[in-house]
Amino acid sequence: MLNGFLQILTAGYLVGCSEVEDRKVRNGMHSIRMFFKKLAKLFFNRILYVIIAASLQVAWLIVVFVKLGNYSGYLEIGTKIISITVVLIILKGEMNPSYKLLWFFLILAIPIFGLTMLFFVGETRLTSRVNIQYKKIISGEKAYLPEVPETRAKLLAVDPEAARQSLYIRDWAEAPLWEGTTARYFNMGDDMFPVLVEEIEKARHFIFMEFFIINYGIMWNTILDLLEEKVRQGVDVRLIYDDFGCMTTLPVNYYREIREKGIKCEVFNPFRLIANIVHNNRDHRKFCIIDGVVGFTGGINLSDEYINRRSRFGTWKDTAVMLRGEAVSNMTAMFLQMWSIVTERTDKVGYGDYMPHTFHPEPFESEGFIQPFGDSPLDGEAVAENVYLSMICQAKDYVYICTPYLIIDNEMMTALCLAAKSGVDVRILTPGIPDKKLIFLLTRSYYTQLIRAGVKIYRYLPGFLHAKSFVCDDKTAVCGTINLDFRSLYLHFEDGVWFYGNHVVFEVKDDYLQTLQSSARVTLEECLSRSLIIRMVQTSLRLLAPLL
Repeated sequence: MLNGFLQILTAGYLVGCSEVEDRKVRNGMHSIRMFFKKLAKLFFNRILYVIIAASLQVAWLIVVFVKLGNYSGYLEIGTKIISITVVLIILKGEMNPSYKLLWFFLILAIPIFGLTMLFFVGETRLTSRVNIQYKKIISGEKAYLPEVPETRAKLLAVDPEAARQSLYIRDWAEAPLWEGTTARYFNMGDDMFPVLVEEIEKARHFIFMEFFIINYGIMWNTILDLLEEKVRQGVDVRLIYDDFGCMTTLPVNYYREIREKGIKCEVFNPFRLIANIVHNNRDHRKFCIIDGVVGFTGGINLSDEYINRRSRFGTWKDTAVMLRGEAVSNMTAMFLQMWSIVTERTDKVGYGDYMPHTFHPEPFESEGFIQPFGDSPLDGEAVAENVYLSMICQAKDYVYICTPYLIIDNEMMTALCLAAKSGVDVRILTPGIPDKKLIFLLTRSYYTQLIRAGVKIYRYLPGFLHAKSFVCDDKTAVCGTINLDFRSLYLHFEDGVWFYGNHVVFEVKDDYLQTLQSSARVTLEECLSRSLIIRMVQTSLRLLAPLL
C-alpha cells in the first residue's frame, strides 16, 4: 500500500521535471520507502516486544518495591532470611559449581534482583509436566532401538577405551551403537546444501525437519518449494522450529502459513510477551531425516549465511554430516521425541513405522561404528560435556576442537589444561570475526589460562567459524550442534554423532588442519596486552557466563 501511494505521488510530481530533477526525486522517494520499510520491520520485530515486556516487568517490580518502602525494615529481614535459605538449598543441590557461584553472588549481593533472576532463568525452567512426559516418551521407544550385542562386543574387542565412551552414550543418552551405516562429511554449508536438496527430492514416504533458525532466502525458499511438492506427492512432511531462534527471522505465527501448505508444523517453546524470560531452554538441534534411511545434522541452519549466499561476518565456515543406514534410527527417535513434546502427546508414537528397514529391507553398507546421540536439559545429565571430557581425558596424541563460542566451566578448563600439560597436542579453533561481540569478548577471556598450560588457540581469519567438532588420536570424532558454552552444555536440546573407525574421523582432522592454514595462532603476548578496562569487563562477564 505504501509503495503504491509513493509511486502515484512520484509519477504525478515528475511530470515536467528535468532528467536530473527526475533522478533526485526518485532517489529521495527510494530513501523514504527504505525508511518506512525499516520502521515497519522494527515495529513488527518480536525483539521489540521482548524489550517492552521485560521493561514492563521491571517497572512493575519497581512500583511494588516502592509501595513496600514503608515496611523496608521488615522487608530487609525477610529478604535476608529467604536469600540465605535459597543459597543453602543451592549449595546442597547438584547444580554446576559455576552456576552456584553466580547465584551466590547475585542473591547475596543484590537479593531482590538475584532471587527474581533465579526464578526466571534458573538452570532449567521447563515444567515438571514436560519432564514427566519426556520420561514416558523415552521409555516407550526403547523397544524400537535395540542395540545389537555383536556390535557392542566387536567394538570392545577392537578398542576398550572407545567402547567405554560409547557405553556411556548408550546408557545415559538412550542411544545405541550401530554398524550398517555409511557417512559423508561436509566441510562447508555450500557443499551440503545441494546434497540436501537432492536427497529431499528422492523422498517417497516422510521428511522430518527440526531446526533452530529458519530465515527467508535462497536456502529456505528452495527447500520450502520442495517440501510443498512432496506434500502434493503424498509424503508425510513435518517441521519443528525454535521460536526464540526464529524470533528475528520469521513473522509471528509463521507455523500457520506452513500448515496451509499441507506441512505439519510445530513450534518449540512458543514466544509469549509476559512470560518470555522463562523460555531459557531452546531446541538447538538441526535434523533432516528422509524415509528413516538418510539423516543430516551439524551446525548448519536454514539460512543463507550458512551456505555463503549472504555475507554477514565474512566467510561462514560450518560443517555437517549425512548418515545413511541403521544409525539414522537414533536421529528419527530424537525427532519423534521432540514431536511428542511439542504436540503434547504421550500415547504410542509408532517408532517402528519410521525405522530404516521399514522402507529399505535390504542390508546397508557399513563402515566403522556410528552413534548419533542427543542431550537434554530435562534429565540433569550433561551428556555432551561428558562425551567431550571423556575424549580429552583419553587422548594420547592430540585433540582438535572447533567451536564458535568458548565459555567453559572449571571441569572443562582443568581437563584441557591437564591434557596439554601431559604432552597431548590440544588445539582449539575459534572465529576471527565474531557474530556476537560480547560473547567473543568473553570467549577471549579464557585464552590466557589455556595458552599458559600449552593449549594452542587459533582464530579463523576469513570470517565466522560456526563448526562444532572434536577429533582425537585418529580414532574418534564428534560432529553436531554442540558448542563449548554453558547454553549448549546445560540448557539446550542438542545432538551430535560419535564416530569410530569411519573415514569421517580422518576427514574432520584433515579439514581442521586445512582450516588452520587460513588461521592465526593467538599468542600469550596478545592476551596480556589487553587494556585494564577490557580485562575488568571480561572478569565481570566470566561471573555472568552461565547466563550468556
